[in-house]
Formats: sequence, C-alpha cells, structure tokens
Amino acid sequence: MSRRSIPLLRQLWTLPSFNLTPTRSVTYMPRPGDGAPRAVTLIPGDGIGPLVTGAVEQVMEAMHAPLYFERYEVHGDMERVPEKVIQSIKKNKVCLKGGLATPMGGGVSSLNVQLRRELDLYASLVNCFNLPGLPTRHQDVDIVVIRENTEGEYSGLEHEVVPGVVESLKFCSERIAKYAFEYAYLNNRKKVTAVHKANIMKLADGLFLESCREVSTKYPGIKYNEIIVDNCCMQLVSKPEQFDVMVTPNLYGNLVANTAAGIAGGTGVMPGGNVGADHAVFEQGASAGNVGNENLVEQKKANPVALLLSSAMMLRHLQFPSFADRLETAVERVISDGKYRTKDLGGTSTTQEVVDAVIAALD
Repeated sequence: MSRRSIPLLRQLWTLPSFNLTPTRSVTYMPRPGDGAPRAVTLIPGDGIGPLVTGAVEQVMEAMHAPLYFERYEVHGDMERVPEKVIQSIKKNKVCLKGGLATPMGGGVSSLNVQLRRELDLYASLVNCFNLPGLPTRHQDVDIVVIRENTEGEYSGLEHEVVPGVVESLKFCSERIAKYAFEYAYLNNRKKVTAVHKANIMKLADGLFLESCREVSTKYPGIKYNEIIVDNCCMQLVSKPEQFDVMVTPNLYGNLVANTAAGIAGGTGVMPGGNVGADHAVFEQGASAGNVGNENLVEQKKANPVALLLSSAMMLRHLQFPSFADRLETAVERVISDGKYRTKDLGGTSTTQEVVDAVIAALD
C-alpha cells in the first residue's frame, strides 16, 4: 500500500482526542527482532529489469535500509521458475522483481503467472495516483485497482476441444472481494467498485458480483457500486476521480490498471505488488511495456520510479514505515523539482541520474 493510503490506525493516532501535539512523536515499540535486517529475494528480470532493480539496490544501500537481497537470475524464456527461487521466496516471504518477458503463443507459459500460482499470490494491487509536479490531463486521481491474480484467464486452463475450437475455463473467487473490502477498511477508503461483464458472462461474472455483494454487507461504512467494464473504461478516461478502490476479475483488472496508470502519469511511476496469505512479490504496478525496449536498455534511460515506489510498499509491508516514508518523500521531491526525469516523463535523464537525485533528496 502507498503512503497515500495510510492505515486507519495510523490516522487514528493523529486525531485530536489523543492529545498529541505536533512536537511530540508517537512511540512505536517493536517486538524483539522486528528491527533485524530482513532477507528479500531479488529477481532482476529481463530488459530494463536489471536497471531498475539496480536502482532500488543503490537507494536501499544509501538509506541503510534494514534488509539485504538474495539475487537469482530468472528469465522469461525459461520453461519454469527454478525451484531454488521458489524456495527462497517461501523462506523470505518477500520478493522484489523486475519484469519478465512473456513469450507470445507457442504454448509457453508466462513465468509471471507461474510465480503467482505457485505462491498463491491471489491479489494484485496497483496504486494509480497523481504525483505533485507531474502534469496530467486529470487531477485528484487516487485509484487502487485490486484484481484476482490466479484464476480465470490467468489460470491457464484451456484446451482445444476439436481443431479450431478452444475452450477456456473461468472461475470467480470470494477471497478477492474480501481482500478489497478489507483493504478499503484498513486504509480509510470510502468506496469499492466491482468491475464486471455480467450482462454477457451471466454465470461467471454473475457469481463474482454475488460474492462482492455478500461481502459488502459486512462493511456498512464503505459505499459499494458496480460498473460494466466497457463503461468503466469510458468513465476512467473522462472522470477518473470518481473511482476509489476497484475490484475486478483478472483480465479486466489488467486492462483497467494500465488505463488508470496512463491517466495518472504513466506506467513508469505506478507502484504495485502481488500478495497472498503467506508471500508477497513487489514489482512495477502496471504491466504495459514492463521489460521496456532495446533503446531504453542500451541508453540506460529506464524509469526507476515505479519500482522505487513499489519497494517503498515493500518496506511498509516489512514493517519499516519510516524508511518507506523517506523513500517516497525523496521520489516525490525529485519528480516535483522536474530537473531529473526520464523520457517517458518529458525529460532526458538516465536511470542513474534519477537514482542519484533520489539519493541526494533523502532526508
């Protein structure tokens, strides 16, 4: 979750009834061992992946963040994620990952999907919001897209019935609805919108809506509404500020998250992660072009902001919120200043120049 989505408890601490003055800090008493450096599995990935994960490593070292990385080489053309990598993530419970190239067709499975299924990372979260100083067509955008990550089209359960006829299986899961409402409640969000196509997929998407409606009754303080995915895309590009938390089946969520990211400033600045009951993998939030192109790699001008903000989400997940705050504040300062920006944000800076600026902006 981003710094813009402050947990409800943290907000309660700042209420006047607690008699806290601005000059007095809130004392946090960690459990013994909570402050010990944590191991994090690192997968640099393909394309721009090594550039942007390298940026995170530099910033973490400059901050003296209480973590260290266990690096593993994984590439999208592999048949599957090596077992030693899976075991490392299961042991550490947290992973930071660059993009992995996904082969088109040919029966080759996406390693991104394999990883999510193997670790049961059923919830994908992308936070799309305006960054101060970054001009966009719309203002006041702060959307969290939560999509089911392992079922439906992403389960990969499809087969050819007869030559030329392919059958794909689609599921819906109640747990993604529960996660979305729990997220909204803990982050003091006001509304959850379910995105669907139940007017056509009456059984599958109908079941998804039934789950969302049932869960919504347990959160009376959160407004709930529904929108067909066609209308959702139109509303996103015309009036995105109306959305708060959006919960979707996986395929719709992928489209909605990338659209929202483009509206709020581009995929290069949107953080995200994938989480399950036991493990979490943090990566660039919106997937469009997540491995970049050869020119970006050769010129070393990939935008590291999305993964830096994702790593701040990771720090907060690891219960190191002060480090997350420092990192997010430094990134926002660099973006707001406008001197060091990569090409996708209207600048000419290299990845390293942005990293150096972020390090210089750390408190």
